[in-house]
Amino acid sequence: MPAPLVLAPTERRRAFAIVFVVLLSSGAGNTALQSVLPAIGRSLRIPDILVGSIFSLSALLWALATPLWASTSDRHGRKPLIVLGTVGFAVSMAGMGLVVLAGLDGFLGPILVFVGMLLTRAIFGFFGSASSPASQAYVADHTEPAERTNAMAVMASAGGLGTILGPAVAPLFVLPVVALAGPMFAFSLFGIGLLVMIVRGLPGASLAGLSRRSRIAPAKVEGPSLRWRDPRVLPFIVFGFVLASAQVMGGQILGFLVIDKLHIAPIKAQPFIAAAMMAGAVATLSAQWGVIRLFRMTPKLLLRWGAGLAALGSIGMGLAPNLATVIAAFALTSLGFGLARPGFTAGASLSVEAEEQGAVAGAISSITGASSIFGPTFGLALYGVGHALPFDLNAAVLIALVIYASRHAVLRRAGEIA
Repeated sequence: MPAPLVLAPTERRRAFAIVFVVLLSSGAGNTALQSVLPAIGRSLRIPDILVGSIFSLSALLWALATPLWASTSDRHGRKPLIVLGTVGFAVSMAGMGLVVLAGLDGFLGPILVFVGMLLTRAIFGFFGSASSPASQAYVADHTEPAERTNAMAVMASAGGLGTILGPAVAPLFVLPVVALAGPMFAFSLFGIGLLVMIVRGLPGASLAGLSRRSRIAPAKVEGPSLRWRDPRVLPFIVFGFVLASAQVMGGQILGFLVIDKLHIAPIKAQPFIAAAMMAGAVATLSAQWGVIRLFRMTPKLLLRWGAGLAALGSIGMGLAPNLATVIAAFALTSLGFGLARPGFTAGASLSVEAEEQGAVAGAISSITGASSIFGPTFGLALYGVGHALPFDLNAAVLIALVIYASRHAVLRRAGEIA
């Protein structure tokens, strides 16, 4: 990879702010979509299990493409991949909005809407996945090991802040003409504006520079090749995959749980779904902006406490008798996930060398896609059998993660590896 630019403090703050907004927009767009999907599915009479599977193809493509984009960012720099991911985000949102609007207006039947959403979401899965590993590696390039846990926690909190903004603003764009498709169009426009900000304001190699380098000579990757089976990072990948699978499963079911607890029309439940998701997002931000810094928690502590609190919250969601307890339990679950995510992200980053940051970022980022391939569909299948079953399963696997993090030699020393 070309040597990263040495940024002055002012430049670094500006660059990190732009990367933060990139990650925030992805989190906000995804949770806004997640908050309206239950209402869209039930309004169009698409079976719940199919609604849950809309993310499956996208997730598979994300898992497969992320290592490719990570290695590309190692060769050509981070900025071009962040640009590509933002374009994928904007195009995917616009396409999904058009498909949903056609279904709500009666031009497409439920199955065609489902297929259309599956395919347009796949655009985000393949191209949108480019920005995640590039953003993580960009931050790693410009931070010292001693400050990386806090930096990764701040960047992880971008997704948490997005999960507040996404559900909060989504109902504002459910307008008379565009109806439930409105939030998708709004986030597509935001992505276009963000693209201009990245191209003009983010220090790094330009697309033109990438094109020139590609014409001059093929790029070569220097240094060792990192594989996901590498014993330094494999435990973090296993932990992260299981944790993310539990988080995705619970988050996908939340909207349906709120509708079923309230026994009201799906579109009328939208503000309550948004409120529940926002409560979880506030808890996530509290973990990443407050708890981690206040107690100076190391990655090994974040792994154990995060999974443990998420397990307690999952038990609460399974037992919750009403909306208020659902929201409280979801907030506790989100607090746990908010601690554990920067734990395995920073722990993996600190376990490898500087020239391997792009590769480890790709491996960790691919977890996001892999965890969504079967988790939502399987969770909703269990939910159809018994509303408490997916939360009971989550609690069991999260407790197993606490034991795994406490006993595995690498995870017991997470953050202490030079």
